[in-house]
Order: sequence, then structure tokens, then C-alpha cells
Amino acid sequence: MKRKSLRVSTMHAYLLTVLGLICFVEGLPYLATPKQVRKWLNWLLSASNHSLRILGAALMVVGLLLVYLGRRHGG
Repeated sequence: MKRKSLRVSTMHAYLLTVLGLICFVEGLPYLATPKQVRKWLNWLLSASNHSLRILGAALMVVGLLLVYLGRRHGG
């Protein structure tokens, strides 16, 4: 039973690490280039639903590809 609780604890630590990195990376543009972020937000508000769906799908594919590459080459 200790192995299972250790694994769950490790998984929680990994999840918290990933979420922390996501928050860090998401916050960088707001800190570094707030004017550019405002331009992007205005573009997002004016974009069609179809364009946003394509952007979302593309980002998901890139994200999955990065996860695959990281897991395959990094462990």
C-alpha cells in the first residue's frame, strides 16, 4: 500500500509542477509586453468562432505533440 500512496503523491507533485509552469508561462506575456497582449485580446474579441476553433485546435495539436516528444525523449 505504501507504493500506491507514494505513486499518488508523486503524481500530485508532478501535476502541481505542471500547473505551476503553465501559470508561469501564461503570466510572462502580461508582465513583459502588456500592450501586445491587449492587441491580441482585441484580435481575439473580433475573430470569428471558426477562427478561434481553428486556433484552439492548432494549439491543442502543438501541445499534444510537445507532450509526446517530452515523454518519448525525456522519460
